[in-house]
Amino acid sequence: MDKLKHLSFALKEFAGLTDEDFQLSESLWQEMSYKKWDFFNEYKNVCRYLGFVTEGVFRSYIVDPKTGDEKNVFLYSGNQFVVSFKSFINQMPCDYHTQSMTDSQVLCIHINDLQRLYGQSHAWERFGRLLAQEAFNITIARTESFLFQTPEERYLDLIKHHPDIFNTVPLYQISSYLGIQGPSLSRIRKRISGN
Repeated sequence: MDKLKHLSFALKEFAGLTDEDFQLSESLWQEMSYKKWDFFNEYKNVCRYLGFVTEGVFRSYIVDPKTGDEKNVFLYSGNQFVVSFKSFINQMPCDYHTQSMTDSQVLCIHINDLQRLYGQSHAWERFGRLLAQEAFNITIARTESFLFQTPEERYLDLIKHHPDIFNTVPLYQISSYLGIQGPSLSRIRKRISGN
């Protein structure tokens, strides 16, 4: 399936955009390629693009100022939007890095183009509202996962939302995202595969 057709289908599923709605945006999407470890957006830079991942996996991470350790905060994989949302909507410097963990392909739209679409179409306005709700829900779910879930439950959620991640991303990156050490991840994987 052509990538723009795939995006059109995804936007129809996500926000009910019709073919006519999508045609308003068709010329505004740019296909961008990222090599492994390329940045989608860097710390202290303003995020100017919303991306739709067609291939690959990205992470958003912070660097602990005391230890220098990288801590993964969010993951984005195929058929998901990649964006530093607070930076994007407020056009202010970002609090973390967003980086490709594999060779990746993304369809991107600039904030200015998206804002114009909001002004042209109620359907695109609805998309913007739903995107904001989705970003809020992901952030709250991520926060609550550390408050209310065991590491094993976080692991199962990861598999549900990023089913191919273990085929493409090193285990130490997954451990960082789950907030556990490598040996704990190995024990969880062994326990689950034994069930």
